[in-house]
Amino acid sequence: MSSASRPVYLKLRDQIAAAIIDGTYPEGALLPSVRAFASEQGANPLTVAKAYQAFQDDGLVRVQRGVGMYVAPGAASTLRASERQAFLAEEWPEVAAKLQRLGLRAEDLLAAV
Repeated sequence: MSSASRPVYLKLRDQIAAAIIDGTYPEGALLPSVRAFASEQGANPLTVAKAYQAFQDDGLVRVQRGVGMYVAPGAASTLRASERQAFLAEEWPEVAAKLQRLGLRAEDLLAAV
């Protein structure tokens, strides 16, 4: 599924997942409120709530009533593993095919970094 055709809540979920993985929201950190994140992103609060619910369903956040959602212990490593698996299954085959078409080798890629 191309990025343009992905539902907004999944794009928001990906954005939050990336922030958890890169440490912007470390384990134990309070995530922005639904309203604050919606305002920051120019999104509907119900859409943000749906993205947050996905994290809750997966056990990646814990909810403290009246306070908010906190990043659960192990969330970053769990997300990193699932994002890796998704990349290898969904994106890598297309990238690998393009590299082959262009005649690029691993050495070429490493030299470009």
